Amino acid sequence: MKRVFSGIQPTGDIHIGNYVGALRQWVSLLDEYDCIYSVVDYHAVTVEYETSEMGQRSLDTAIILLACGLNPEKCHVMVQSHVPEHTELAWVFNCVTPVGEVERMTQFKDKSKQHRSNINMGLMDYPVLQAADILVYRAGFVPVGEDQVQHVELSREIARKFNGRFGQIFPEPEAILSCAPKILGTEGRSKMSKTLGNYIGILEEESEMWDKLRTAVTDVNRVRRSDPGDPEVCNIFTMHRAFSPEEAHSELDKGCRTASIGCIDCKRILFKQMMAELTPIREKALLLKNDRAYVMDALKQGAKACRAMAAETMEEVRTALGLLKA
Repeated sequence: MKRVFSGIQPTGDIHIGNYVGALRQWVSLLDEYDCIYSVVDYHAVTVEYETSEMGQRSLDTAIILLACGLNPEKCHVMVQSHVPEHTELAWVFNCVTPVGEVERMTQFKDKSKQHRSNINMGLMDYPVLQAADILVYRAGFVPVGEDQVQHVELSREIARKFNGRFGQIFPEPEAILSCAPKILGTEGRSKMSKTLGNYIGILEEESEMWDKLRTAVTDVNRVRRSDPGDPEVCNIFTMHRAFSPEEAHSELDKGCRTASIGCIDCKRILFKQMMAELTPIREKALLLKNDRAYVMDALKQGAKACRAMAAETMEEVRTALGLLKA
């Protein structure tokens, strides 16, 4: 089967943007691809964090992945740091990657603005490690949103440069673009992010989720209940596209434009649809939180299978580099 790799940072609180933009798609690929999904904890150490919380954050993230439907019998779910070949290959890739290529990455520029007091080499090298994450398994496909296409393109470039110098080992991975609507944060301007505090976590208390949705920005030009709105500029309507049945979209669109439905009513309908889909995930996550042994076994089995694949790749890489064998 064609192989897929993707990863998610252990934020400890996966939000609906992650779910709609990534996790749904990951689950949909299980029957068609050989899938590897990783909690990429080494990527998370590029910014300041509490070391006492990192392990639990990784475990919580893994729980959500499993609860969303990433069945360990149908795919490999593992933690990045449990497979050391990721970082070994990243160093090799550093030696064929032009500095200018990583300096132009938009994520590095954005992260540098967010973390001005900690602009470290890890922030710049992030996309090279990402290329290693993908190519250590010789994955040919990477499910991503549009904001990550640039990183997949760099992975292709790194594979070409390595292959051109040392021999044909790596495929040039292709992006599988998500067709999900892009959900913004609750302020309606920026990408939903825990760092920015504009997110709705899928495992938050139901009352807290509703409070965040209730106060979320809609169409800023709709000041009064009687004012007609414009669904095309309303982040709540975008969320409806993600959670509500397609047949409801035209009715909601008309109701907004004619002011026959108010913003708070629109949000109540959305919340009902959101919870209908998320409640089974939330219930399964609660069960998994009480079964740490099952989750850890799934991660260990995932890492074991992935180490075998990665070790085979690195053996070929070391030979291609001409390194002295132990």
